Amino acid sequence: MSHLSSSVRSAAPATAQCATAKISILEATKIYAAKTGPVHALERVSADVYEREFVCILGPSGCGKTTLLWAMSGLHALTGGEILLDGQPVQGPRPDQVGVIFQEANLLPWRNLLENIEFPFEIKHQKVPRDLIVALLEQTGLAGFEHSFPRELSGGMQQRASIVRALAQAPSVLLMDEPFGALDAFTRDEMNLLLLRLWSESRQTIVFVTHNISEAIFLADRVLVLTPRPGRLARAFDIPLPRPRTVEMTFETEFLELMREIKGAVESGSRRTLEV
Repeated sequence: MSHLSSSVRSAAPATAQCATAKISILEATKIYAAKTGPVHALERVSADVYEREFVCILGPSGCGKTTLLWAMSGLHALTGGEILLDGQPVQGPRPDQVGVIFQEANLLPWRNLLENIEFPFEIKHQKVPRDLIVALLEQTGLAGFEHSFPRELSGGMQQRASIVRALAQAPSVLLMDEPFGALDAFTRDEMNLLLLRLWSESRQTIVFVTHNISEAIFLADRVLVLTPRPGRLARAFDIPLPRPRTVEMTFETEFLELMREIKGAVESGSRRTLEV
């Protein structure tokens, strides 16, 4: 469609003039020291993520997506530049403000599902919000599995449990590192719909890393496209699709044209391919 070109913008959304930057990425640069020599993962990436916005970071494997996400979480320090959260430099983990969901569910195998969800509160000596946990278990279809151990749960159920564990702590920011990448296509669709439903109710700020173009478009308000390593911000796309999103949208012309345009932006000058 002809209006798609106008939906491609800078790193700020169309509503940026009246929005508040929750996360500011300022000239983020990361160089790792490796046995074979320095690995330049990120190069001067700058962007803002706005309050209650759902942003996907998209790019081929090895482009620095996870490095950037971990820098936002405070788990990895940058070589250059900085990241601000609510205007303050991120200099270490902030578990009370930022929840992180990794590629693996990381459930403790000797604890049942409920005990895994309660574990962060135990180590922080905080009161367990049982009413919230019960509500989240209902919403995610995990009610009745509270006493099941991770080995007794499917991959999708384990990832739901990791989402409940993160949301139960009520962070204002949720960082997600390809959490559904290992799931089959049908389960992945279910998890994406579940995530959007939970986000529509909680309206936390979400930054979601993926190398799947369709997933990024389906989830996001905005997609930030990184170049192959060293990762630089190539382009940012506003996603003009209405909410709530449906799986049927992924077959429509507007969605497919966005996929083609974003795929071209990512692969420009590179032979590396992305999932579609």
